[in-house]
Amino acid sequence: MPTTTKERPKPFLLPEFCKGCGRCIDSCAKHCIELGHDINPQTGLIPVEIHLENCNACGLCIDACPEPYGLMPIPEGADFELQDPEKLFGRKTSTAPAAVRIPGEVIPLPKTEPMVLKGTYASAVGAILAGCRHVYGYPITPSTEGAELMSKLLPKLDGIFLQAVSEVATVNIMYGTGGAGLPCLTFTSSPGFSLMLEGISYMVGAEVPAVFMNVMRGGPGLGNIAPEQADVKLACRGLGHGNTHCIVLAPSTPQEMLDLTMLSFELSFRYRNPVILVSDGYLGQMTGRVTLPRTMLKPPLPEWAVYGDAMHRGNLINSIELDEHDLEVRNQQLNAKYARIAEAEQRADLYQAEGAEVLLVSFGTPARMTKGAVRDLREKGIAAGLFRPITLWPFPIDRLAALLPGLKRLVVVEASNGQLEDEMRLALSHSGLGHPKIEHLRHMGGVLPQQREIVDLVLGRREVMA
Repeated sequence: MPTTTKERPKPFLLPEFCKGCGRCIDSCAKHCIELGHDINPQTGLIPVEIHLENCNACGLCIDACPEPYGLMPIPEGADFELQDPEKLFGRKTSTAPAAVRIPGEVIPLPKTEPMVLKGTYASAVGAILAGCRHVYGYPITPSTEGAELMSKLLPKLDGIFLQAVSEVATVNIMYGTGGAGLPCLTFTSSPGFSLMLEGISYMVGAEVPAVFMNVMRGGPGLGNIAPEQADVKLACRGLGHGNTHCIVLAPSTPQEMLDLTMLSFELSFRYRNPVILVSDGYLGQMTGRVTLPRTMLKPPLPEWAVYGDAMHRGNLINSIELDEHDLEVRNQQLNAKYARIAEAEQRADLYQAEGAEVLLVSFGTPARMTKGAVRDLREKGIAAGLFRPITLWPFPIDRLAALLPGLKRLVVVEASNGQLEDEMRLALSHSGLGHPKIEHLRHMGGVLPQQREIVDLVLGRREVMA
């Protein structure tokens, strides 16, 4: 009885996965593939065009395709609409060696005299010491000096500074750089940060590290270039669509601008997640004494990176899960990571807070005025203290909880309409902690709380807001 031979499958092109590299064209002896002419609206690239009239189904074009799902053998009766290519075709095999982490190097630095740097410069120096050699951005006051300094320094350090065409372009370039396992940074300010939120959501979903320095300014809208703290809601609760969280670090001095920038790169790679630094217009421009660390870092290359070499050939980074159950599982994994971050990464600075009866809560530049107010109040016999959250998310509720017993007053001092207070109240509510009535001193539009009015509020010389 004669046996039937199953016909070999011919190639099928998924245009959204084709970069138009042309490798398949060179592999086809029948000249069935040619360079395309039309841009694919989903990718902005021009995929190849295939004509199967003379195709002998040799499969060489499929083997030549560097994309996991670009050219694939078409399954019989397959429906390609809204299907995950990996489920449709299976995981693509690779002969590349298994990816491993390429270790970094801690490089000792000579002891140097302290420097006097403005905040944005200190952050730029911190990024360089953390091993960042890729900085992208679009000029926006009052953050531009940081990018300007990087544009001068990075070319001398075998690095790259690129002024992107917009903030939207910036965040997507960072997506690619972070996905390659390389530390990257941008300097921006409030309106520019707003434009980056969609891309940050993609990066959170794809678990791509990057660092965003947001030098906050007055709003809403164009507002002004004066200092404000009204991006807390964005950084802590509004990082684009979906279930998104990032560690939010809040420096208060030029020294912390350097130190926390260095820390942010460590945290972003530890958790494979963007990290947000929030300063303000005064802190970005203010000069201060900065001491450099005694080491700098040559960063490692993580095993998950889509780096482009043979060892990392099998890696894939994306934030899309077309199946609802799969996307729920992805969100559950992210939630587990957020819980680990919330437990391990709470940070706060306390000033005369132990045993305080009046606890003032503030961050950033207003915390400097609040610290002076605490000293004045102590001289007047008032047991006041300062609780300065360094992580706005996760809010350092565990540190605050230890101070609540015996506390008579809780006063929030901020340059926004209650955004810091909202974070504190939410953390208190989730923890089920009892607390005294919360009072506040608020300014907006670039006006900062002053030391004298903080003292007057505590002493009852100013109307108490609650």
